Amino acid sequence: MQLDDQMVRFFATADLQQLSPAALDAGVERMQVELGLETDRARRFALWSLMFMLGAAPDLDEVFAEPADRDAARNFMDLVDNA
Repeated sequence: MQLDDQMVRFFATADLQQLSPAALDAGVERMQVELGLETDRARRFALWSLMFMLGAAPDLDEVFAEPADRDAARNFMDLVDNA
């Protein structure tokens, strides 16, 4: 999954600064729906990661059934916070 491709898919642009608050909310809502339907672990992680960077990620325990996935998400959160 390419980050720019996902932003275009959900927001119709790779430049999120161009979005109105309503367009951002609509894109996040589409991501929430897709995250709820996605069964592939890697795709779920990628969606969750983008949502985390946008401040819209659901709780780890709600998204990741596997402890390894939760640990990876915590590591990602630490990396983003330290960047």
